[in-house]
Amino acid sequence: MDMEKVQMRQQVLMGHLTGFSTNPIAAHNLLVAPSVCMGGDGETNHGRAAESCNDDDVVIVAAYRTPQCRAKRGGFKDARAEDLLDPVLKAVVESAGIRPDEVGDIVVGTVLAPGSRRAMECRMAAFYAGFPESVPIRTVNRQCSSGLQAVADVASAIKCGYYDIGIGAGLEFMSENSIGWGPIDNPRIQTNQQVQDCLLPMGITSENVAEQYGVSRESQDEAAVRSHKRAAAATAAGRFKDEIIPVHTQIVDAKTGQRKHVTISVDDGIRPNTSMSDLAKLKPAFKKGGSTTAGNSSQVTDGAGAVLLMKRRMAMQKGLPILGVFRSFAAVGCDPAVMGIGPAVAIPAAVKAAGLQIGDIDLFEINEAFASQYVYCCQKLELDPEKVNVNGGAIALGHPLGATGARCVGTLLHEMKRRGKDCRFGVISMCIGTGMGAAAVFECGTNARSI
Repeated sequence: MDMEKVQMRQQVLMGHLTGFSTNPIAAHNLLVAPSVCMGGDGETNHGRAAESCNDDDVVIVAAYRTPQCRAKRGGFKDARAEDLLDPVLKAVVESAGIRPDEVGDIVVGTVLAPGSRRAMECRMAAFYAGFPESVPIRTVNRQCSSGLQAVADVASAIKCGYYDIGIGAGLEFMSENSIGWGPIDNPRIQTNQQVQDCLLPMGITSENVAEQYGVSRESQDEAAVRSHKRAAAATAAGRFKDEIIPVHTQIVDAKTGQRKHVTISVDDGIRPNTSMSDLAKLKPAFKKGGSTTAGNSSQVTDGAGAVLLMKRRMAMQKGLPILGVFRSFAAVGCDPAVMGIGPAVAIPAAVKAAGLQIGDIDLFEINEAFASQYVYCCQKLELDPEKVNVNGGAIALGHPLGATGARCVGTLLHEMKRRGKDCRFGVISMCIGTGMGAAAVFECGTNARSI
């Protein structure tokens, strides 16, 4: 490591000690700076960030999600958007044993629904969940990272002292709100190639990544098979039970019109028997002669998730177990024509802002929008496949756009808790339409020293 890098790392670590970052990248992108303790010999641990000792840390004490169901065909096809958000909002406060009126704000990531309507649905969900009128709620839209952005926004507000307890959530109801829009009539579009690329169908950007970076059809299909196999194994082992809240809803029989009350408690898009031979039979979905198919792309999905955050001091006062610590966040732009490479630029930025290195990260949750971009990002960052999406990803579980970030927080932190002392730092990341990536670093609560 050259002297400039050493000095930068020292600056970041000293910023953690004081609670204020001196790293310009962190100052721009980092919403919550990790604090670092000094070791017994008075020296700072540069290999991995030292154990936390700051009672102003922003921590996660609960993270839940609904099952994720296939849009228009799955268990939520006849539900309502607010009926998905309601149970997860209720679950995070009930599990923590806090009163709903203690929550300072609720921020919900959501993408496809008209903004004013979705904002009303979220407010309705909060009332259904038992929150009083005094608790505000708003939505945020940074496309596929909206759920993670909601969590980051709440973490930032808590760190700034706007309130002590908040909920970052995500919601997408793709059975009702589909991807797509009408033509944009602006002659200026033709004068700027990057503007034109912002309007490319997401599937075409996937093909661009595959072509530009040499990601083969075989490697994409292998990633898809692995996603389904891991998700199926996680389901069979009960590893999602800690994060899923069953949802009571109804399903309408398409033939008879009869309504049947059901309880949905498992993800319904996982195909355990997915094989390379089956995927090889699928035709390209977006481009003749292409490599992106319905089988190696994320599923169109309904779902919601919620994450309860507060200051460590508050969690300690209430005697709440700490699931994780929010360490850093970064959103970084990239070429919109290959928007899927976003995690490859966002992850290094978030990890650097946390005063860490890629090798310090024990687990990764990277959204599988398309296998092409997922494979590329893992290869570019030289990630160990055994550390990435260990319980499957969006190809198997689905990608409810606004909810994915919130879902990943729960999936990551519950898995880190299961792994115990050998799993300390985790990263969540996803690509973002129009050319961006977002990433956040978390520390496992059981491995961060309490006050």
